[in-house]
Amino acid sequence: MTPVLEVRDLTIRFRQDGQVTEAARNLSFTVAKGETVALVGESGSGKSITALSTVSLLPDAAEVSGSVTYLGQEMIGASEEKLRQVRGNDISFIFQEPMTSLNPLHTIERQMRESLSLHQGLNGSAARARTIELLEQVGIRDAESRLDAYPHQLSGGQRQRVMIAMALANGPELLVADEPTTALDVTIQAQILELLADLKRSVGMSMLFITHDLGIVRRIADRVCVMKAGEIVEQGTVAQIFGAPAHPYTQKLLAAEPRGRPDPVPAEAPEILRTERLRVWFPITRGFLRRTVGHVKAVNAASISVRAGETLGVVGESGSGKTTLGLAILRLIRSEGPVLVLGRDVQGWQSRQLRHLRKDMQIVFQDPFGSLSPRMTVQEIIAEGLAVHGVPRGQTARQMVAEIMEEVGLDPGMMSRYPHEFSGGQRQRIAIARAMILRPKLVILDEPTSALDMTVQVQIVELLRDLQRRHGLGYVFISHDLRVVRALAHKVIVMRAGDVVEAGEGDQIFDAPQTEYTRALMAAAFELKALDV
Repeated sequence: MTPVLEVRDLTIRFRQDGQVTEAARNLSFTVAKGETVALVGESGSGKSITALSTVSLLPDAAEVSGSVTYLGQEMIGASEEKLRQVRGNDISFIFQEPMTSLNPLHTIERQMRESLSLHQGLNGSAARARTIELLEQVGIRDAESRLDAYPHQLSGGQRQRVMIAMALANGPELLVADEPTTALDVTIQAQILELLADLKRSVGMSMLFITHDLGIVRRIADRVCVMKAGEIVEQGTVAQIFGAPAHPYTQKLLAAEPRGRPDPVPAEAPEILRTERLRVWFPITRGFLRRTVGHVKAVNAASISVRAGETLGVVGESGSGKTTLGLAILRLIRSEGPVLVLGRDVQGWQSRQLRHLRKDMQIVFQDPFGSLSPRMTVQEIIAEGLAVHGVPRGQTARQMVAEIMEEVGLDPGMMSRYPHEFSGGQRQRIAIARAMILRPKLVILDEPTSALDMTVQVQIVELLRDLQRRHGLGYVFISHDLRVVRALAHKVIVMRAGDVVEAGEGDQIFDAPQTEYTRALMAAAFELKALDV
């Protein structure tokens, strides 16, 4: 039987300033009808560039040799008309970062209808009904009310589900999924994987699944290709790769997992942060006079405490209020209820009063590439806070940047470079250095490891542990990756729809969850893990 996708001796080169870079080298693999093949490897291994080559979506500067065929039809060198026919209809893509794929100026309905109109001729009420059906299929609650929303009005997980719905809209023969579940919480991740598996079974859809999460590979793939530095170093069935990995790189990937438990918090450690029934409600307005007719209860009555050297894990699904809670703690959005930082209630403080306290409260965001200015050098980025809070007497900004870069595992000799010249893990270290240079007492970590390779994730977890140990930092660690939370957090709160549904010591929450919702979260996270080795 003719494979749905066949790649033979594929090599992709880029020439710049007289230098040749091989992004992929002599790649060969197939995807049969109804089969899921996983491309696995760390960032920069060539996974995504290989996937883009399937329908000639590579940049003009790319030099491609070899063969890529879809149902026996050659895609390399194919006419633009042929490629347009295949793209989005026969072969669909789900990309990792939906905010770069969704148009910020158009509603969700308009973007969904564009594909339905182009490929299926659906318009009007038929297109609307199909859009609602697709959104419900990928787990978006109250889908009809989301049709008029813009991408920025949805959570990260909701945006990714919209992207998946758009990719599935035309019933593709081959779905190329590039890290489609990286930004999703564990319960939705499990639902999406089950949805993709159902589609594979019901309509015989094939998948090329790109990921760095080997737990997901074990759950969803039939065969695995392990990539390193543009080459496939090992390929075989899931049982072969996970049961008897032959290549040292594959063995390294399988061994990468956050381990251990956090250090005990000293009994005399002072309290850094306390909130009491903290509330963040956003008004819903209607009519010409914009009257308030209700509220979105983003955070409702959250009471937390963090001591020096202690980590509070905040877990829950997308849209549960985790990030909103972190922003309210930092007084970056309005809230109600006491927020005590270092013993002082900062609720109601004006910007001028807060300014001198900002150096004690810092934040590290999920996506370092989005939070680091592409126009600034690493030295300028890391030293940005010093321009506001000043350089301690007897030191220079450059000296302090060099010291903090060494502390987070970066070469100070690279401080004149720009963010795009670094890997994802290095960029996250830069973001951590920017926060740590001011020697804060409290750091909000908002999904700092979710977009990282497993091996890099382990390194960042160890770095955070080391910094906490040395400086007595208090962390509020927001994440949907419960394996990382378990390795880092002393205490955990579980949020759902703005409410704290369970709170307690980390071991208690993980080993004996009290609520049905928490048990569902744990099952989704650790059932996936149980499939790993």
